[in-house]
Amino acid sequence: MFDRHGGGDAAVLVSLDFGGKGYEDSLTELRHLTVSAGLEVRAVVEGKRAKPDAALFVGSGKAEEVAAALRESEAQVAVFNHELSPAQQRNLEKTLACRVADRTGLILDIFAQRAKSHEGKLQVELAQMEHLSTRLVRGWTHLERQKGGIGVRGGPGETQLELDRRMIRNRVKMLREKLAKLAQQRGMQRRARKRSGVLSVSLVGYTNAGKSTLFNRLTQSGVYAADQLFATLDTTSRKLFIPECGPVVVSDTVGFIRNLPHTLVEAFGATLEEAAQADLLLHVVDVASPAREEQIAEVNKVLAEIGAQDVPQLLVMNKIDAVSMTPGMERDEYGKIAKVWVSAEQGAGIELIRQALSELHQPHTEQMRPIPATV
Repeated sequence: MFDRHGGGDAAVLVSLDFGGKGYEDSLTELRHLTVSAGLEVRAVVEGKRAKPDAALFVGSGKAEEVAAALRESEAQVAVFNHELSPAQQRNLEKTLACRVADRTGLILDIFAQRAKSHEGKLQVELAQMEHLSTRLVRGWTHLERQKGGIGVRGGPGETQLELDRRMIRNRVKMLREKLAKLAQQRGMQRRARKRSGVLSVSLVGYTNAGKSTLFNRLTQSGVYAADQLFATLDTTSRKLFIPECGPVVVSDTVGFIRNLPHTLVEAFGATLEEAAQADLLLHVVDVASPAREEQIAEVNKVLAEIGAQDVPQLLVMNKIDAVSMTPGMERDEYGKIAKVWVSAEQGAGIELIRQALSELHQPHTEQMRPIPATV
């Protein structure tokens, strides 16, 4: 979507405050998302409205302000901190005479850049195809031309738009079939682990909370980890051995974010199923984030969407080095370790996670008791 080879595109960010909670955090997040997508932030246009404008989302006056910011900053892209309707996006591109990306499109672009595995690429393409299907008329100049002929060119009078939509439907169907086969294979692997009594643990958390760093620390792996949003997308599993606990399979999953596009949740459903089928979730939290409570709520919201709300959780309060805290732990009413404070980057407190895994490991004839996920 964006030019990452010709010197990099510049962007103007557009964000409206509708009076909801967490506006400043959302705008800060948009800055990080924009940079993660390979864009340079040149200017930010903010405003307040009671509700979105039906045609231009921001209204005609604010659209003129955005156009002026684009000209002054010589930016090529306007990035909106909201989800735009197809009509709003088309109208804005016509009015602003530049490319327009909404929050969903921006996240999809980042996912497309970061997916490395075959399955990850399929999942991202599926999400992109479904998002594109409602925005087909963008950028097409030939939609009004009628196409005649038969077969692959369509029947008499079939428009190019109808052809494009049919091609996307076929592609979506094919992608879903491929992903279903991969999910079936993963399900067989999971059942084999269950039969062998191996404890299954999945790392979940808000994006950039330090999941991959913790995964590397626990399993001595070399999974890519960076201080950026959605540094890794592909689920990676490794086995580790804990004394008095036995083998444990730990899986790193994609990070969550507020307003995570539903198309992505659906497309990554098979991968996120690792979390729903796990024996335990290590819910990694950036303890240094002022929005950590809201981030915990967002993660639990997505977990509920994928049917993982009842999987026991161990809250891992990460990045204590950033707030000068010391490692520690907290037990719940059952005497189980429910929360630990660690620094995955420095390795401080990692032994507490291993201790918790050892204590939480149950014979496979006994159900694990749920752990409250409260802060």
